[in-house]
Amino acid sequence: MTFADLNLSTPLLNALSDLGYVKPTTIQAKAFSVVMSGKDVCGIAQTGTGKTFAYLLPCLRQWKYPKDRYPQILILVPTRELVVQVVEAVKKLTSYMTVEVIGAYGGVNMKTQVAAIENGCDVVVATPGRLLDLAYNGALKLKNIKRLVIDEVDEMLSLGFRTQLNNILDLLPPKRQNLMFSATITEDVEILMNTYFDTPEIIEAAPTGTPLANINQTGYDVPNFYTKVNLLELLLNEDADMTKVLVFAATKRMADDLYEQLEPKFTGALGVIHSNKDQNHRFNTVNQFQAGVYRFIIATDIIARGLDVAEVTHVINFDTPDVPENYMHRIGRTGRADKKGISITFTTEKEQEYKTAIETLMNYKIPVLPLPDHLEISTELTNDEMPKVHMKEIFVKIPKRENVGAAFHEKSAKRQKVNVKVKYSDILKKKYKKPLKRKPKK
Repeated sequence: MTFADLNLSTPLLNALSDLGYVKPTTIQAKAFSVVMSGKDVCGIAQTGTGKTFAYLLPCLRQWKYPKDRYPQILILVPTRELVVQVVEAVKKLTSYMTVEVIGAYGGVNMKTQVAAIENGCDVVVATPGRLLDLAYNGALKLKNIKRLVIDEVDEMLSLGFRTQLNNILDLLPPKRQNLMFSATITEDVEILMNTYFDTPEIIEAAPTGTPLANINQTGYDVPNFYTKVNLLELLLNEDADMTKVLVFAATKRMADDLYEQLEPKFTGALGVIHSNKDQNHRFNTVNQFQAGVYRFIIATDIIARGLDVAEVTHVINFDTPDVPENYMHRIGRTGRADKKGISITFTTEKEQEYKTAIETLMNYKIPVLPLPDHLEISTELTNDEMPKVHMKEIFVKIPKRENVGAAFHEKSAKRQKVNVKVKYSDILKKKYKKPLKRKPKK
């Protein structure tokens, strides 16, 4: 099947031709006719399978030029990076159409986004928090929304956007088509779907846990953090095919630590990106990586959902993720658009259980490669790797006191109160050391 076999308009076919796309992916082919029928849809597919075009193509195919310029299509995504990615995808597909698309996300001045919306727009791509800000502010009118798309809904719910999603769904017109795309159907996803969707049709294509055939997965068993650093440096120096490498770290602190270790040896060729970095830094880092200025960047899992960089040659899991689904999202950054990709995972002894969980999910055993003979095995340990000495706490039981009276004591003579009648003449005598009498009144 080719895109020409689908019921696409000439402007969309021309745009796809300019982009060099000929054949739809599995999720794109399966979703098109169902979305075109007007049914609510829940698409299950992992990262890297073409989900963005799977919902954009049928939505844009049914878009009609309106009399007023209120948005007809609303797309919700979890991260600002994904907002930028989807906006770019809409612009590419509508190069032969008069469609205005606006991206809205937090961390920037809202006035610019308000001004863009007031000029008229057809498609809004937004993060939930900023969309509610614009809607409550009165800048964004949602009365004409005909199609709602919630992308990466499982990640959105895990990030705590449940309340915002419920509020947005309550603001939208009841007569609309709902499209949801997720890597997995979790219990929270089912609750959302059952509450707001009208008998949705589930389309499944390469769900999370299905190892992608075009990604070569391997791994190394490594003793500690600093040996991992040495191994990463060795691979980057000796493998000339590692031209565009994405290195994943478990935490923001680990990403920064790894950057500090490697930056002196790869100055100007690497970047680091995570949620603590400001927005301009994040965008600039991705752009430098996309342009080939950076040979590799170090990222955290939250970026895995919103980072779309063409032709990533290798994904290196510097740590083995403790959530198996995160592993699938990480390696899905390479091997995109039917191209070959390579995934390499570093695993310590403590991380072996995480690796086992990943292999169980995929029903596939990741081959372990022998460590290079000339790899320097470090004996230095991080604070987290230091053996912990657990001292047994000994509790001394205090014996129970017996024959103990009430908890009070007699007051001192000074503090005891005695009702004594005192004459005023006695007070004067005590004060002046002699008897005194009041002077008679004149």
